[in-house]
Amino acid sequence: MELLLVIVIGLLYSAGVYLILRRSMVKLLLGIMLLGNGTNILIFLLGKITKGTPPVINEAYKVFQDIYADPIPQALILTAIVISFALTSFAIVLLKRVYALVDSDDLDDLNTPEEEDL
Repeated sequence: MELLLVIVIGLLYSAGVYLILRRSMVKLLLGIMLLGNGTNILIFLLGKITKGTPPVINEAYKVFQDIYADPIPQALILTAIVISFALTSFAIVLLKRVYALVDSDDLDDLNTPEEEDL
C-alpha cells in the first residue's frame, strides 16, 4: 500500500511541476492543485498507515496499551485541505478577472509594457 502511495505522490508532483511550467494560467492553477494533493498524501503517508483505535487513554492506564491512530497528520491534512481550497477559490476569481481584462490566459500577455509603449 505504501509503495502505491509513493508512486502516486511521484506522479502528482511530476504532473504538478510540469503543469506549473506551462504558459497557461489554467494549467498553472491545476499544477498548484496537484502539488497540494500530492503534499496531502505525503503527510498522510508520513503519519504511518495503521488501523487503530482513537487516541484516548483509559482511566486505568497511564500510557497507551494498543495501537492507536495518530491524530497529528490527520489534523495537518485537514488544515491543508482548507487552505488549498481557499487558495484555489481565490486563484479562480483572480484568473477570471485577469482573463476579462487581458482576454487571454497566456502568461506572456501579462508582461509589463515596453519603454516604447509608454
